[in-house]
Amino acid sequence: MFPNTFPAKEQIAEMVAKMLLEIEAVHFRSDEPYKFTSGLASPVYIDCRKLISFPRIRSAIMDFAAATVMRDAGFEQFDCVAGGETAGIPFAAWLADRLALPMQYVRKKPKGFGRDAQIEGLMVEGSRVLLVEDLITDGGSKIKFAKAIEQAGSKATHTFSVFYYDIFKDTPQRLEEAGMGLHYLATWWDVLDYCKKTERFPPDVLEQVESFLGDPLAWSARNGGITELPKL
Repeated sequence: MFPNTFPAKEQIAEMVAKMLLEIEAVHFRSDEPYKFTSGLASPVYIDCRKLISFPRIRSAIMDFAAATVMRDAGFEQFDCVAGGETAGIPFAAWLADRLALPMQYVRKKPKGFGRDAQIEGLMVEGSRVLLVEDLITDGGSKIKFAKAIEQAGSKATHTFSVFYYDIFKDTPQRLEEAGMGLHYLATWWDVLDYCKKTERFPPDVLEQVESFLGDPLAWSARNGGITELPKL
């Protein structure tokens, strides 16, 4: 499989946005904002976990993922693929299969009994790891998973997600400082562009979404959410 047999980045982004909308994984709700675990109030919510139930779509997405990683990171840059508990596990398994690499998964915290393991599966010490999740917001959970991988004697050199929020400007820098390159297929901006083009939602809803994407913390503050991101 070669990356140049696949669509350009922009085409992939639009196709993935269309797929997510088709399976109703995208939700816009400006009148009653969603609240994230961090406390951020948001008019947008995405459920990438729904992808696991649509074999044709998930297969296409994994083809896009493999092509993106090889094109942007290289063909022989990884020794294994690790999924973050829990949403990253199926995507890591499928991508590891596409890349013909061993797969592991990383627990959010040590098991607490038996081996007290935080890494499940065989991760050879010194491995260059591709860390996989379904989505990335501010990068905080990826950095925690990367620290667990480092404690196991290996290194998460890159992270991949199907969807990247692309609303916090310092996220790529935070990941880079943690030693990881960032790779993804689509962002909220891609979804918004496709929704505008297809008139998928009412203009007033799209206006609120764009306002949030442009300044998420200000929008959150106006709608009862946090005003700054939690410290890592």
